[in-house]
Amino acid sequence: MTKFLLLMNHDGGTSTTTMHEWSEADRQAHLDHLTATLDKLRANGELVDVQGLTWPKHAKVVRAASVTAPVVTDGPYAESKEILAGYTMIDVESEERALEIAAEQSSAPGPGGVPIEQPIEVRRLMESDADFWDI
Repeated sequence: MTKFLLLMNHDGGTSTTTMHEWSEADRQAHLDHLTATLDKLRANGELVDVQGLTWPKHAKVVRAASVTAPVVTDGPYAESKEILAGYTMIDVESEERALEIAAEQSSAPGPGGVPIEQPIEVRRLMESDADFWDI
């Protein structure tokens, strides 16, 4: 088995509005789709962890300082589409399976039930020192 991290950004895909602006029914349909996907992964033994992240206003960026205390700043403040919203960690047989799961997450419905086609970044976790050198 191989672990992959599926990263969701606040890029709305085909939706031009944020989930805060959707109707309650559309929001619930979206969350129901994601819950059903996660329930299947859990039942298959493929789900390792899933977490949503708070808004960037709660984030801090820490940089070590060579002779003083670490420097802590607010942030990150990237474009909203680049803000990490959450992740799903899976443990699956192949990259193909990881891509299949990402596609299912990306097909979650948005306003009017239209799949939002949100981009999901799929990243394999390092398993050995060799992975570090595979650039």
